[in-house]
Order: sequence, then C-alpha cells, then structure tokens
Amino acid sequence: MKNNKITLFDFNTEFDKKTNWKRESIINKNMFLEVLSKIEELNENNKIRFETLKVIEIIKNPVKDNFGLLNIYSNGDTVKVNKDVLLEDLNQIADSQTIDRAKYYIRRLKKSLTEIKTSKINDLNLNRWKEYDDILTESLWILDKRDKSGAHNANYWGNFIPQIPNQFLRRYTKQGDWILDPFLGSGTTLIECKRLGRNGIGVELSPEVVTIAKKNIDSEENKFNIKTEVINADSTELDFKQELEKRNIKSVQFLIMHPPYWDIIKFSKNSRDLSNAKSIEEFLNLFGKVVDNTYDVLDEGRYFAVVIGDKYSQGEWIPLAFYTMNEVLKRGKYILKSIIVKNFEGTKGKINQKKLWRYRALVGGFYIFKHEYIFLFKKEGKK
Repeated sequence: MKNNKITLFDFNTEFDKKTNWKRESIINKNMFLEVLSKIEELNENNKIRFETLKVIEIIKNPVKDNFGLLNIYSNGDTVKVNKDVLLEDLNQIADSQTIDRAKYYIRRLKKSLTEIKTSKINDLNLNRWKEYDDILTESLWILDKRDKSGAHNANYWGNFIPQIPNQFLRRYTKQGDWILDPFLGSGTTLIECKRLGRNGIGVELSPEVVTIAKKNIDSEENKFNIKTEVINADSTELDFKQELEKRNIKSVQFLIMHPPYWDIIKFSKNSRDLSNAKSIEEFLNLFGKVVDNTYDVLDEGRYFAVVIGDKYSQGEWIPLAFYTMNEVLKRGKYILKSIIVKNFEGTKGKINQKKLWRYRALVGGFYIFKHEYIFLFKKEGKK
C-alpha cells in the first residue's frame, strides 16, 4: 500500500466483515462531498458529465481511486451506501440534458449523504429511500417461502411467515417501540422484534404453545437488548391496559393480529379459542372483543395489521377475511389504509397434494386458495 492509505480492497476490520461488497460501497464522505461540490461549480454540461463519469469509474473499479473517495481512514468520516443506487444517482447526473437538472441531482445526492429524514413512525431515511428496495409498497406480496433463519421454524401448524411482521415493523415502527401480538402462537412476531430492535408483548391462550413460544424467542440472539414478554391469557377477556401498567409500559406503537381462520385448524380444546367457535357469528364476536380490548393501549395515529384468510365449507366460499375486516371497521375507531393480498404456496396441507387439489377443483367447480389477506388499519380516534 502506498503512503499507508487503505483502500476499499485493503482494509480488514469488523466493519468490513459486515459489508456486502457486491452491493455496498464505503465512501469517504467528506472527500466525496468535496468532489461533488467541485462538479456542481462547473458550468458546462460536458465537463459535468466528464467529471461525474470519473467518479462512476472509481465506484465500479476501486483500484482506480485517485481522489481518495474510498480511502476510509482519511478525515475519519465514512458512510456505507448501496452501490447500485449510488451508481444510478451518478448516472442520472451524467446523463442530464441541462446544467440546472444536473446540479439539482447533485444537490439531492449530497443531501442524501448529509441529512437524515425520518417520519414519526419509522427509522427509514427518506433521503435515501431508493436503498430500501426490499421493503414492499405494493398490495400484492409474493412470499411463498418462509424465512427459516435464526430461531424461525415451521414446526408449529398455522404460524405465519416471518416476512410479514418484518415488513411491518420496519415500515411502521422505530427501534425501541413496543409491539403487541394478541395471538402470539409460536412466537414469530417477538422473534422479529428481537431481530429488529423492537420490544414485544405476546399473548397466547394455550399453556403448551406458550412453552414453545418462549423456547423459540429465547433462542434468538438479543443483540439490541430489547424486552419481550409472553403472557398466557385469553385475549378476549384480558385487561391489556392493566397488564401493560404492571410492566411499566404506557402504550404500544404497533398492533398485529394473526387469529385462527375460524375452525380450519383446531388449536386447542378451550371454548374461548376462536378456532372452536360454533358459528361465524361467534367467531366474529370473539375477535371483536380482542379488537376492543386492545384499542386503548395503541397510540393515536399508529397502525394495526390483521393477517387472515378465507375458508371453504360445504361447497361454499366463505369470505372470512372480509367479515373480519368489517368487524374492525364497524366500530368506527380505525380507518382502512390498505388491503394486501399475499400469495401462499407452500402450506403444509397442500404442499404434497397439488395434483389432488387440482382434481378436486375441477370436480367441485371452485378455485384453489392461493392467497390470504392482510388488512392495515390506522387508529384515528373516531368514537
């Protein structure tokens, strides 16, 4: 190495080990901003393009770094960026047809590297919004394989895929927020809380499932030193406000529910279990009680997600999901923000019976379930 300068390819630190070099670059922020400012001072389009192309070449081929843009020890201040996004922004500058447009893009890029713009409900830096390409913003989610990394597993029948709470926690909560899941099951939501640095409370009716949930949650590394609480109780009767006060928790900032899909899967023999409801009316009544019991503990202006599917019975498609959605809306306390359709491919019940289900569909004149719904509500304080 010349002059003891350490380039992108040379340094080997803990920072280095956590960096995906194919997708990310670490730049010397001060030097990078200085170069951008010099380009911004140019008043000829060709010169702006020429100098910007030099920067693009360095990002693509770090060994050609003659500016010290990737000299992470010079001046001390560095920033990790998505390489593809950075190249897209630089190409936008280089391809600009006017000087004014090029300088606008330069200022925008500089702002993304120097200013953090977040909202009241998440930690996303909106000045670098292009980097969040894995956060879904469309209403069709194709998530046919569940995340099995870390403590996640598919051993519990009826649990939901971790990508769902992952998406919502990143988009609608901040680190340190409290998350409430009144139908905890095997602990998926609280595992994601530990992974993302959110505190979590889960309520589960079955003592046996509580044991499973605690084991799963405890096996996930608590790298953010957050708190998780698992309560063995009936969410249709529980005084959530009192339970939170016992733990010195004033309120929660996100509410997520993945209730039983009525009686498709029987989760216990408890009569208070929604999967044992004798009718759709009883199911909705029990679910409505959970909605009422959790309303006061959710902060105003925060979000509430319900994950649920429909069912088929005696030759009739029962729109259980929309009945459930209406159970929330008819209370006039939440507004509907989105209806998301999620594809589910690998369910245990159908994974090895695709041909059989196709035959049944042809015989019975129906279509095979390939989706479920996620309803996103916002607490607006309507009484």
